[in-house]
Amino acid sequence: MNDADTAISLRARNARHHIHPFSDMDALNAEGVRIITHAEGVWLRDIEGRQFLDGFSGLWNVAVGYGRREIAEAVNAQMLQLPFYNKFFKSTTIPIIELAEMLSELAPGFSRTFFTNSGSEANDTIIRMVRHYWQLRGRPAKTHFIARRNGYHGSTVGGASLGGMAWMHAQGGLPIPGVTHVAQPWWWGDGGDMSPDEFGLWAAREVGHAIDRLGAETVAAFIGEPVQGAGGVIVPPDTYWPEVERICRARDVLIVSDEVICGFGRLGHWFGSQRFGFRPDLMTIAKGITSGYLPMGGVMVSDAMADVLGAGGDFFHGYTTSGHPACAAAAIANIGILQREGLVERVGHVIGPYLAERWLGLAQHPLVGEARMVGLIGGLELTPDKSLRARFPKAGEIGTVCRDVAYRAGLILRATGDCMLVAPPFVLSEAEADMLVERTRHALDGALEEAVRRGWM
Repeated sequence: MNDADTAISLRARNARHHIHPFSDMDALNAEGVRIITHAEGVWLRDIEGRQFLDGFSGLWNVAVGYGRREIAEAVNAQMLQLPFYNKFFKSTTIPIIELAEMLSELAPGFSRTFFTNSGSEANDTIIRMVRHYWQLRGRPAKTHFIARRNGYHGSTVGGASLGGMAWMHAQGGLPIPGVTHVAQPWWWGDGGDMSPDEFGLWAAREVGHAIDRLGAETVAAFIGEPVQGAGGVIVPPDTYWPEVERICRARDVLIVSDEVICGFGRLGHWFGSQRFGFRPDLMTIAKGITSGYLPMGGVMVSDAMADVLGAGGDFFHGYTTSGHPACAAAAIANIGILQREGLVERVGHVIGPYLAERWLGLAQHPLVGEARMVGLIGGLELTPDKSLRARFPKAGEIGTVCRDVAYRAGLILRATGDCMLVAPPFVLSEAEADMLVERTRHALDGALEEAVRRGWM
């Protein structure tokens, strides 16, 4: 059987037996899935032998690049020694002790971590942990969460409820009670005639207005991503996070920083809250902790909260594979690479600024209304009219065209509506950064031709 026959057979088997996440399965199976077979550095190869520059780090997460033998060998050694044991029944393992200690050194003031298997589970955990904390403090009425429209906190019932995506809420009767969504700090889309700084203050104060309407005595926490990822790489104005922190502290409302995408160096700092200068009470983590080599997530708990929780008796929450020893071994090896090779600093001071200068230059393209980038995460707003910050008549269609042209040119980008997203691995070279930008420009040219053909420009 040749490669073509193999691909046909595999696609047919996939169509018969596999339900993909976030997919229209009939449409996907009619088109045929990509079958990725190999990866090295920032490059992917599919079953037909085509190569792609992975401009999206898998799913925001392959920070150290593909093919890291150190991680594979660490996992293999742990699997041979102790493939699994649970953290129930007064037990633990050496890798999870070492990892928890390592995390506390990366985030001073967060000396304890509760481990999960994903960011979604971490954000589900937040709901129970925060409400339990306020019960222990003698304030059981503080149960309500404030979150943001278009924010993303996972796809479990709790995580999707905290997230503010209406199209997710429409499936399954979400959100659950006790969650209120407020404005996102998206100046380009929602800022109107305000300056970015004015809009940042306005959006932050919407958090305060929501707390005051509900009554601070009922509000447990505000949750937000330092930079909204899946919502379109929404980089808040510099005025936003300091004002959110001031508002929450004045009203005795906890701050949860969802670091699932921003954590472990994506913004050029170990955590996104460090980049924006605010101090959360809790941080949810996943993705970059293992660079995606194995699944792992967690909740990093501030010392003040941990002291209350620790003195409060049993916390009836956990997962069979919380703190899996092999996943912990992967995380330790991954963080070791980030530290030894100075990759977080490289994002902040070398490859991040290099790519940003070229990426922001794409704002001159006729199709681009705004280009933004912080660290190694960026977005391009596509528009039919820059001066009006206008939207296309059918949201998402031109973004999809642009994404598909990029794919045919050997580049993986993501489209959220009509915003093109990029988040490459930290090991991206300058030559590869140049290639990423040029292939993006090619994709924009193709999308512009299609927009003109449809009469939208």
